[in-house]
Amino acid sequence: MAKLRIKQVKSGIGGKQNQRDTLRSLGLRKIGQTVEKEDSPVVRGMVRTVAHLVSVEEVN
Repeated sequence: MAKLRIKQVKSGIGGKQNQRDTLRSLGLRKIGQTVEKEDSPVVRGMVRTVAHLVSVEEVN
């Protein structure tokens, strides 16, 4: 199964509470931090919520 590499590129400060909560749920706390998650519809939806704060790439 494919994985997604998600990197936080902008701060969640000043954003809506649900966006900050989504960043935390993805495991992102600091700018520049990277996490790898399994590619699933749930994770894709979370990424879509904070698309302006993160960069995403597929990894095999």
